[in-house]
Amino acid sequence: MKMLISAYACEPGHGSEIGVGWHWVLELSKYAELWVVTRASNRSAIEAWIALHPQYEAIHFLYYDLPRWMRFWKKGLRGVRLYYHLWQIGINRMIARTMQANDIDLFHHLTYGNALWKVSAYGRKQCFIWGPVGGLETIPGEYTRHYGTVARLREWLRRIVVNNRILNVHFMRNCRDARLILCKTEITRQLIPKKYRDKAILFTDVAVDPETIVLPSHQQTANDAPVNYLMVGRLDAWRGFDIAIEGVAEAAKQNPHICLSIVGSGTDAKWLRRLIRQRNVENRVIMLGKVSTAYYEALMRNTDVVINAALKEAGVTVAFDSLAYGKPVICIDTTGYTRYFNHTNTLKIPRGNRAETVQRLSQTILKLTDREMREQMAVDARNIAAQQTWEVRGKEFYDVIIQHCSIQ
Repeated sequence: MKMLISAYACEPGHGSEIGVGWHWVLELSKYAELWVVTRASNRSAIEAWIALHPQYEAIHFLYYDLPRWMRFWKKGLRGVRLYYHLWQIGINRMIARTMQANDIDLFHHLTYGNALWKVSAYGRKQCFIWGPVGGLETIPGEYTRHYGTVARLREWLRRIVVNNRILNVHFMRNCRDARLILCKTEITRQLIPKKYRDKAILFTDVAVDPETIVLPSHQQTANDAPVNYLMVGRLDAWRGFDIAIEGVAEAAKQNPHICLSIVGSGTDAKWLRRLIRQRNVENRVIMLGKVSTAYYEALMRNTDVVINAALKEAGVTVAFDSLAYGKPVICIDTTGYTRYFNHTNTLKIPRGNRAETVQRLSQTILKLTDREMREQMAVDARNIAAQQTWEVRGKEFYDVIIQHCSIQ
């Protein structure tokens, strides 16, 4: 089987979407001869990694970036939407030439997985697999009223864009042309136009790295020792850090041994620090900022519970990491990755109104101050981790291709 993959974000040694692109490519190379189009800025890291892992040298990496004079304004995530759109236009001729020269019929648009963004015009006219995609989830106004002005405006605009998605040319063309649409959440799947929804299935884009699965330490802690909760992610308003801070403030009124560490950086840092002061939990909530991979791993090993209070699909990599480290998870049910978790290792909270969500989160935080309950959930988390590795996810995807795309 021959396949060309569009993977804008694809580089070894990273988490989040960049790591997703990389792991998918490695797993799919076991089932198909791959050509992978990615950014030229990823080239040095990819070639250095392949030199150390020659078993993957059969993957054909193709690199492209816009000329320097067309990208001087892009820095990090600043300007990424415009740059990504121009990048898709730029790679179109490369994709057409490569697929024609190598007799490739199967085109997979992998990253970025935003359903509203552009895909190669040539690629989507082939046997086109789209996703996993998301980006159609929105945050209700009762939550955004608590955000800063910029975040509130951003979510208001997002609701308008999603509600008018049928006017988005890229979205409608991709829905029409895709042979198979992989949706990260049930919310996204339900927002695919009804006439195309039979091509849409639920499929998460994240899995457990088996090398990170940690054996239990069998450390005994005193019943009155601090219970450490951990949140990780970019400090965006919709990721629910404010909800977690309020939940901890409520829970701490009944149990003074609760501590929350927040890892990440972002524009909402000042707002969250102000909220911590307002709730009088400076001695219970610590903001650590951006940390190294080694420090993150140490935090995961030493925490008791991982919280993911994102109100839409996000923090998925950290959630799956928590399985590998044998940590119970508290999360908002986003109808996506949470379906891989069950009550034996995860306590899922429905996204109700904001006051209800804060109250439920507070009650769940208190529930997991029970050491025996945490220890049992840790065992179940590790058991689930072994069933949710990247190797398993790659085989699942290959089976889906065979089933839906008539490719042998």
